[in-house]
Amino acid sequence: MISSPDARRRSLPAAVAALLLALAAVLLPGVPASAHDELVSSDPAADATLDALPSSLTLTFSAEVLTDDGATVIEVTDAAGTRLDEGAPVVAGTEVTQALNGEGSGAVTVLWRVVSSDGHPIDGDFSFSVPVAASTPTPTASASTSTPTPTAVESSAPSEAAETAAAPAETASATSPLPWILLVVALVIVAGVLVYVFAARGRGDAADRGSVGR
Repeated sequence: MISSPDARRRSLPAAVAALLLALAAVLLPGVPASAHDELVSSDPAADATLDALPSSLTLTFSAEVLTDDGATVIEVTDAAGTRLDEGAPVVAGTEVTQALNGEGSGAVTVLWRVVSSDGHPIDGDFSFSVPVAASTPTPTASASTSTPTPTAVESSAPSEAAETAAAPAETASATSPLPWILLVVALVIVAGVLVYVFAARGRGDAADRGSVGR
């Protein structure tokens, strides 16, 4: 008849295996997959204040972006909603250049979308500022008689938009090695427990055989 200590020793490996599976189920989902490419920098930079609208803007990504037709889209608008981008963007390795045209006014918003090297579309937006275009006052009518004549009302300057888009968030956070370290430590502990259990079970079986022989 199997004694209760022997039964516990034989059931311990199954319990340890179940614990290992539960630990892996908790840790492995927390280990992120390889991060997608991300926007590293832009020229002009986000939230920059410029003296005038540049002739082009450049986006730099962490890896080369795909050059398929329609994969890269950049839209640039000023505070009044006027489109400032001209022509199709040009992709060269990790850099995307978009020609600009116009004077711009106030906050300039850049919306971008590319397809990263792993085939996953990523997008984002940011903004920078250029001077608000000055208004041209309408000349007043000259008085020809003693009766005052009304003057024309000057047109007001367009207001500067207050919206500032956030810098792209597809920053993929760096993969943390901590979950892998914890998993390796757990595996080492479980392996040690299993070795101890099997060694103890072997000694117990040998002792049982000796007692039966006597």
